[in-house]
Amino acid sequence: MEVLFGFGAHDGVADAQSWLRLVDRAESDGLDLFSLSDHPYIGSRLDAYAAIGLALGRTRHITGFANVSNLPTRPPAMLARTVTTLSALSGGRIVLGMGAGGLWDRIAGMGVPRLSPGAAVEALEEAITLIKQLCGGGPPVTFEGRHYRVSELETSPVPAPPIWTGSVGAKSLAATGRVADGWIPGHAADWLSDRYRESRPIIDEAAASVGRDPAEIRTIYNLPREITEPAALAEELTGAVLEHGASGFMLFSPKGGTPDETTLARWANEVVPAVREAVVRTSV
Repeated sequence: MEVLFGFGAHDGVADAQSWLRLVDRAESDGLDLFSLSDHPYIGSRLDAYAAIGLALGRTRHITGFANVSNLPTRPPAMLARTVTTLSALSGGRIVLGMGAGGLWDRIAGMGVPRLSPGAAVEALEEAITLIKQLCGGGPPVTFEGRHYRVSELETSPVPAPPIWTGSVGAKSLAATGRVADGWIPGHAADWLSDRYRESRPIIDEAAASVGRDPAEIRTIYNLPREITEPAALAEELTGAVLEHGASGFMLFSPKGGTPDETTLARWANEVVPAVREAVVRTSV
């Protein structure tokens, strides 16, 4: 499985042009991914899907995704239409990041009915299932879930993009194993953390229980780092890939925000090529 490298952002409206420049720089430097957080209840933030669509229109190779989509404010049938449209326009350069929703006071403030944690996880699994049914052609879909329902809804001819979740709890981790294609460990947990060691087996067991190969479900890490020693970081990430099965890294600033242009250039031109080379060399 190819290892993917990108960067993440939490940019606001005031940072829009600098964020677009970072995406352009990431594209020219050969990174695979860019992501933008999705907090539509924060008025000063860029809307994730409007911004991602614009950025994809300016680029030719890099893939974008919301890290992660705020499902309670984005009904799955509409989300399916959004991502298949972006996929069709960009040549498949979209990943669907999915989250059950966490800041429920803010979410409910947008007029969205509040869900319990358990119900939110049920809704997440239903949503992923429904989105996959609505993609890739086929007959109209009727879906009668507890949280989502559609009746004789036409499907898109565009295949579903990869779906990665930001699951944290045991129930959502199991849902990831059953229906998703990738997992972004919560709270920027890394491959040596207790969170990873305790969580990944839940995903694997749930995947196996429905006949899926657990190895096909990626683990992509949000990586809040300052790059002071590129060679040491490259060695660390190579170990994460070869020894712990990591298959993607999204660089953030050390405080979890958007990396600056100098750091992004060092990531793309020093760290990433070294990891790619080491992984290929070891795999031959």
